[in-house]
Amino acid sequence: MQHLHRKLTSNRPSFKLVNQILLRQFYSTDKCFDAGQPIPSTHPQLLKEGEITPGISCDEYISRRKRILELLPEQSVAVVAAAPVKMMTDVVPYTFRQDSDYLYITGCQQPGGIAVLSHDFGLCMFMPEPTPQDITWQGQIAGVDAAIEFFKADQSYPINKLHKVLPNMIKNCSKLYHNVKTAVSTYTELEAFKKAAYNGGLHDLSIYTHEARWIKSSAELNLMRQSASIGCQALLQTMLQSKVSPYENILSAKVEYECRIRGAQRMAFNPVVGGGPNGSVIHYSRNDQNVKDGELVLMDIGCELHGYVSDLTRTWPPCGTFSDVHRELYDLVVETNKECIQLCKPGMSIQRIHNYSVEKLCRGLKAMGILKNDRLQSYHQVNPTSIGHYLGMDVHDCSKIGYERTLKPGVVITIEPGVYIPSNFDCAQRYQGIGIRIEDEVLITESGYEVLTGSLPKEINHIETLLNNHSYGESRDISAFGF
Repeated sequence: MQHLHRKLTSNRPSFKLVNQILLRQFYSTDKCFDAGQPIPSTHPQLLKEGEITPGISCDEYISRRKRILELLPEQSVAVVAAAPVKMMTDVVPYTFRQDSDYLYITGCQQPGGIAVLSHDFGLCMFMPEPTPQDITWQGQIAGVDAAIEFFKADQSYPINKLHKVLPNMIKNCSKLYHNVKTAVSTYTELEAFKKAAYNGGLHDLSIYTHEARWIKSSAELNLMRQSASIGCQALLQTMLQSKVSPYENILSAKVEYECRIRGAQRMAFNPVVGGGPNGSVIHYSRNDQNVKDGELVLMDIGCELHGYVSDLTRTWPPCGTFSDVHRELYDLVVETNKECIQLCKPGMSIQRIHNYSVEKLCRGLKAMGILKNDRLQSYHQVNPTSIGHYLGMDVHDCSKIGYERTLKPGVVITIEPGVYIPSNFDCAQRYQGIGIRIEDEVLITESGYEVLTGSLPKEINHIETLLNNHSYGESRDISAFGF
């Protein structure tokens, strides 16, 4: 194929004609418009008519743009670049994941684009122009036509016109915003951009995009419920597997497989599978050890479904029985989990819930003799984490919004108390090297809360029943166990 391409393109006078023929014969169709990503006509199993991405309608994307423009100061302009392609080796890219802000605004899941928002012209998308060779190797890519017809941009230009068009868009703006994390020299090195940034100051757009993303719409919540359900089903199957395969690497592979076959596009993060003392390493990721008989395994997992992630953790003994020491610590953590969930309601904050969890865990650990005093410095040696975080398009979602912010209906948070006792910690030997975390996803509602991961068992008697009375075999639904 490479030799054929060289032969065809070596005849310069007919190069344009050959390319047109190739595109017409192999990459175009009268039946289907190809936007370079799933659309209702090509993927009816994923999208309904009127949706830009699965579960999110065209109208919702337009309302998102209007919402961000309402938040932006008058006469300001915002520039948002797509996520860059990151390379694993010189020719092998990592799996592409779109920047959440760019996806939230445009619905475009592909690299190479730059979006501009303004009160004057709405949304303008600068789109990459694929060459025939690009399409041969990578497939179709959304261009200017897709931006207008499918993503419903108000204006669109090829990316190679940006240096001519963008200066006129920003020359009279009062303030200039951009997505700092995905900034690219394509626009930051333009003299007009530098001048506008100097005159009005350059600001991080995420203070507004995170505000808009913080409270989820009903469509977003439907996707988050589905993502949580997939995570719960996958972790249940993995718990069943652990009885016969107590190996970190197998459990990691199992949970990813179970997520993917249920529709998840990817894992939200590398699964944490910490057996025995590895469970006391908060973000342990090696996943290369065997879990010894009688040890606990801590699994923190999450998957991504159409741009929305889940995040949940369970800790259990693959052998099927909690030891007395494990039971003592686990009871403290699960009680803290349940009591903190009870605190979730409008008007509360993550910070206040965190403060409650610290007081409860401190009292319990001191009563066991694990902590010698009430000082926070001592407590942080066995738990330096927050009780939770916001959840949505990113695992630690909307990071510009502080944990002291009053919670509102439509916000999703995690509740994840834990104890992580290092193997060399100054306490009774029986407690050393134990890590326990129990994490649930919680939606704040008008009347209180909804636990999105409530179907996955976390009570000791339920877990032991699951492991000892239901042997691993064919796929089971959580409801079959009566939890």
